[in-house]
Amino acid sequence: MTVFGRPRFSVLDLAPVRVGGTIAEAFHNTLDLARHAERWGFTRFWIAEHHNMPGIASAATSILIGYVAAATSTLRVGSGGVMLPNHAPLVIAEQFGTLETLYPGRIDLGVGRAPGSDEVAARALRYNTNEEDFPMQVRELLAYLAPARPGQRLVAFPGAGTNVPVWLLGSSTYGAQLAAALGLPFAFASHFAPALLMQAIEAYRGSFKPSQYLDRPYLMVGAPLVAAETDAEAKRLATSGQQRHLKLTRREPIYVPPPVESMDEVWSEAERFLVESRLSAAVIGGPDTVRRQLSQLLRETGADELIFTSDLYDHALRLRSFEIAADAMRTTDLSGTPAASGLCAVE
Repeated sequence: MTVFGRPRFSVLDLAPVRVGGTIAEAFHNTLDLARHAERWGFTRFWIAEHHNMPGIASAATSILIGYVAAATSTLRVGSGGVMLPNHAPLVIAEQFGTLETLYPGRIDLGVGRAPGSDEVAARALRYNTNEEDFPMQVRELLAYLAPARPGQRLVAFPGAGTNVPVWLLGSSTYGAQLAAALGLPFAFASHFAPALLMQAIEAYRGSFKPSQYLDRPYLMVGAPLVAAETDAEAKRLATSGQQRHLKLTRREPIYVPPPVESMDEVWSEAERFLVESRLSAAVIGGPDTVRRQLSQLLRETGADELIFTSDLYDHALRLRSFEIAADAMRTTDLSGTPAASGLCAVE
């Protein structure tokens, strides 16, 4: 949905822990970012489930959502996402039904099917790897959040009748096709896996079936963000995220490192290609460059909403990065062609 003809903009946060920092500091920074995001006009603040990843502290996703929602008043807060195969749908319905009851009209439930972890953690979580089960899990979750039927023996309490908006997340055409079939809003993970973005958009919009949740497709697109006062400074700050993605590919802890002047001595050519491919949707630059890149991204995708993630070592500079993006989204002629949207699923 657009507001006064403009795309919406949101934040994706993973409670990143910086080198030399603490988990408590990361939680404080998450809350501080959310408060600023609310003032700057961001629509939603999503937190993503990850496990066994030193450097990412968002494992207890629903608890952090409650932490942020309690300290804000208008911002929508939710998961981007909960990895549904890690959990019984009933438990997630109860958790998010509780959140919706505490913070009515402000909770989103984005779900994905990846483990959000490595194979060791996936086993510990009893991750259900059967791809055919995921659509059934989503339908089960939707049923628990709907009003309970007469005689229904298993009820999410709380949860039943809360109708928490459910989003599907994905990095391929699979999630896009399922979101289209169920008539749900769809968020594409182009902030780390942009390769199939355009194919997924085509699959989602091309096969979307109106539903009780949504009458037209609603597309959110993820983008890594590094905005600063100049292009040169943004490029330097972006090396923190590049190092982090490099460490992820090497299966090393991914604490947010300080920026470096050059990555040439840090990665090999093959690693550079891999990391830059993962970050090809990144918006990096000073205010004018950010405006131009955001406009281009919206023209190419027609996204109804952009969701930004920003891996910066310095919290104050991270705040400034989001502030620059918010200013661009509010004030610039962003000439995308977003599809109109309806119903309350994405309000």
